[in-house]
Amino acid sequence: MAAPATLFILTPSRVIHPTAIIDPSAQIAADVEIGPYCVIGAGVELGAGCRLQHNVTLMGPAKIGPGNIFFAYGSIGQQTQDLKYKGEPTLLEIGEGNTFREFCTVHRATSPGDKTVIGSRNHFLSYVHIAHDCVVGSHCVFSNNGTLAGHVIVGDHVILGGLSAVHQFCRIGERSIIGGCSKIVQDVPPYSTADGNPARARGLNIVGLQRAGFSREQIRALRHAFRKVYRSGLNNSQAVEELRAGELTPEAARFTDFVATTKRGIIAGGKSADDAED
Repeated sequence: MAAPATLFILTPSRVIHPTAIIDPSAQIAADVEIGPYCVIGAGVELGAGCRLQHNVTLMGPAKIGPGNIFFAYGSIGQQTQDLKYKGEPTLLEIGEGNTFREFCTVHRATSPGDKTVIGSRNHFLSYVHIAHDCVVGSHCVFSNNGTLAGHVIVGDHVILGGLSAVHQFCRIGERSIIGGCSKIVQDVPPYSTADGNPARARGLNIVGLQRAGFSREQIRALRHAFRKVYRSGLNNSQAVEELRAGELTPEAARFTDFVATTKRGIIAGGKSADDAED
């Protein structure tokens, strides 16, 4: 009776399928599982406890923290698609505990010494694309086909709806939520909801704030700041000046500072049902 075929190569604290191709310069930590037909390129640092399902490609230079899970056919750390790129060494940094579902793509930065950065405990669903030089915070959820162009900055606890696209150099503020199929061409203030093509600010992310434990007073202060910017008829500079003339909670101050520092402008306002309630 023939011996059963070997499915995995066991090394100390590692499980590596024999069909996987790993560059000798890659640094693979303990307790890593690498499935069939995965490719790990030069300059990849893979943290402890990471799991690669099958047919996953990791390219470097890339520093990947512990506990990340990569589902089938993901391509992480490929060179930028920016036509200005001339082959210089650029970097991708990924924190810990992220999940990258099927066919996700993440690209390194464009210019020498620059990097694309992803935080920790994010959930990226199938076909998500994160382009060169993006900075993504932690605890975010990107639904299927959510797409970031280059140099986008995304705060913590952001939800990006399926089939949504974000223009290059835009910022998405913390705890905001982007509706599905939205087109983001300007900055989205923190704690707000955005929806449409092009997207408009529909109000505060009330449900998200309540689930996160924000108090009624915190939400009321944010609603006041939102209304001052979007409902008062003042331009952004005037609204910021009036808000800063009063006392602001930390969250309202972050909202105000975000508006004050925008370079692309913030998305326009739109009709919202929650503005009628306190």
